[in-house]
Amino acid sequence: MNFYAALARYYDSEHVDKTDDLALYTEIADEAIGDGDDPVLIIGSGTGRVVFHLAQEGYTVHGIEMEEQMLERSLIKRDALTHLGSRVKFYNGDALTVNVPGQFGLVIIPYNTLMHFHEREKHLGLLKRARQWVKQGGRLLIDLPNAGEAYAAQDTEALTLERTFLDVDTGNLVMQQSVSRLDRAEQLMSVTWIYDEITEDGLVQRTVIPVVIRYFFHSEMELLLQAAGFEVEDVFGDFDRIPFYDGVPRMIVLAK
Repeated sequence: MNFYAALARYYDSEHVDKTDDLALYTEIADEAIGDGDDPVLIIGSGTGRVVFHLAQEGYTVHGIEMEEQMLERSLIKRDALTHLGSRVKFYNGDALTVNVPGQFGLVIIPYNTLMHFHEREKHLGLLKRARQWVKQGGRLLIDLPNAGEAYAAQDTEALTLERTFLDVDTGNLVMQQSVSRLDRAEQLMSVTWIYDEITEDGLVQRTVIPVVIRYFFHSEMELLLQAAGFEVEDVFGDFDRIPFYDGVPRMIVLAK
């Protein structure tokens, strides 16, 4: 089963407090689009967290999501948010091949989405598609972790308790744990996510979800973007737009 197909049932519960990036997306949309009516495209829209935020801010927002279980949750939310009207549109498919017509004033690849593309041809393929979608004068924004922090961490392959949260559907307590291993040569991290849900009768229902993600470095991203026809405009180290330097948590790349 696909990673996000297995994760879909917990995704909203796990990320209910994930709001630290939303203000930045609004700021960049304001700067890239201003008073115009250009739409925004989200590549890897998930259950609609970023899509619905920007739509509430008044933008027309399109989202690409490959996993049907994630998209299904987006459509349920859209049906409930009737005031958004035609400002929200979703496409189900692989961003490398899905047909999304038109161009956009801002394209966003949010919250580690690019890390699920492992091979160089797919990196370039996605960025070249983004180049086609970004209109003249528009912007591309990519949010990634700072790879240097992961590379500096000690490898233990120990079981780590990441967080606990309440399942929004059932109210059950869920303990999220992980085991990870980083291949520094290939820049690939293998992670096994373990979700232990405590049911009403006190039983533990375990869901195990393996995934492989790829880390990117600053100079590598610049070269990839240049090869795809972009020019890097700025790189931030966090969502408050501090400069990118050693030790910051994120690598948020703004390109034109």
